[in-house]
Amino acid sequence: MTDTQQNEPELTDDEVSEQKAVRLGKRARLIEEAASPAGGAYPVAVPVTHTIPAVREEFGHLQADETSGVDVGIAGRVVHLRNTGKLCFAVLQAGDGTRIQVMVSLAEVGEDSLARWKELVDLGDHLFVFGEVVSSRRGELSVMVREWTIASKAILPLPNLHNELSEESRVRSRYLDLIARDQARLNVVNRSKVVASLRKTFADRGYIEVETPMLQVMHGGASARPFVTHSNAFDTELFLRIAPELYLKRAVVGGIDRVFEINRNFRNEGADSTHSPEFAMLESYEAYGDYNVIAELTQTLVQNAAFDIAGSHTVTWADGTEYDLGGEWDRIRMYDSLSEAVGEEITPATPVEDLRAIAAREGIEIEHPLPGKYVEELWEHFVKGNLVRPTFVMDFPVDTSPLVRAHRSREGVVEKWDLYVRGFELATGYSELIDPVVQRERFVEQARLAAAGDLEAMRLDEEFLRALEFGMPPTGGLGMGIDRLLMALTGLGIRETILFPLVKQG
Repeated sequence: MTDTQQNEPELTDDEVSEQKAVRLGKRARLIEEAASPAGGAYPVAVPVTHTIPAVREEFGHLQADETSGVDVGIAGRVVHLRNTGKLCFAVLQAGDGTRIQVMVSLAEVGEDSLARWKELVDLGDHLFVFGEVVSSRRGELSVMVREWTIASKAILPLPNLHNELSEESRVRSRYLDLIARDQARLNVVNRSKVVASLRKTFADRGYIEVETPMLQVMHGGASARPFVTHSNAFDTELFLRIAPELYLKRAVVGGIDRVFEINRNFRNEGADSTHSPEFAMLESYEAYGDYNVIAELTQTLVQNAAFDIAGSHTVTWADGTEYDLGGEWDRIRMYDSLSEAVGEEITPATPVEDLRAIAAREGIEIEHPLPGKYVEELWEHFVKGNLVRPTFVMDFPVDTSPLVRAHRSREGVVEKWDLYVRGFELATGYSELIDPVVQRERFVEQARLAAAGDLEAMRLDEEFLRALEFGMPPTGGLGMGIDRLLMALTGLGIRETILFPLVKQG
């Protein structure tokens, strides 16, 4: 069947304004015709007996021109509409995108009702219809309407559903994206399944989920620039959380040996295809575990999530590409892989002047006092782009990892890994630093960097250090972005995996 939007161009602003005025007039008429006009234009509830997906599942076997003898009451949004003389057609869409045709005939509803349909019903309206489930002469599963009601009037016209919305339109008006695109709805479903999968994996391993403060008097747990706010009640400066780490570690000190949180974090930094100022983060800590235990946990979390949305460890991205997350993932060392790529040995003892010379030779602009910053930037330049399979990059420079334990057998590095999937960092894991004396020394060094102008440096957190002084067991920790996990599983950019991402106004 055809519809009123088929092959039509998008409406101009003037045409939208004109349609809005017409639709507001129809709304006024609905109020006038209401049994209780004071109650407004729309019914408070409608007697739905079946969902559209349920009707399709139960009666999908009907052959062309066959009737079921069963009456149903269904509701949905009008996404196609074609009015003819004595028989009108519409397609109603459920929230999950499932559609069904409805037919309004003169013989079933009468002249007055058919005339009202033609005068009042528009694309985008929410309708309730009641009638028999049938199959049309062309074999289209339908409801032959006997009664109908406008449940909600669309005052603005829908965009042309035959035209692809631009990415900017999809992000700024996600509600229209959800109406128009199957992929947008699937993204929401997949995200929900992934979060449920993560929680189940943790529950199966005896983890406890907690909540930590979003407003903090001291920002910490990551090297990031915070958002600053003010509490009127306490008349004090506060920071939006950049990470829950320091509070979750307090929980471990208190005896919650396996703890995790799925939370919102806020970092006052740039936005691009893999970064958002507001994002969802998973962090977990396991007492008496180390970064090797956490690597195994992370692989299990991701593989279980893949299986729960795709039925396999091989996922299919939105562009049709297949990506294999199965098997044991590769592990490489940062310094070893960098040395191999550069063609000369680079170690934690390599002078910063030598690292600066390599960076200059490659056209990499770095200006930082820490040698570790040069090592990490050089590694990203030389190695990161060559990683195809999921890969744990092990053993980072000590001076860039203030919350991580020194490596048990290698000088100048810490027991930290970053997990790279699809060429971007998905997660990070630590053998956590639990010695309060060393932690204080690391914080003092961070304070020195902050005084020198490093906006991402951590502050000295006396309350956290006090907690460590009561004794924290050896612990392994994990941090993983939920949005980035969806990116790895779907092949989409970060703005597509977040339902309502922050975007620049205007």
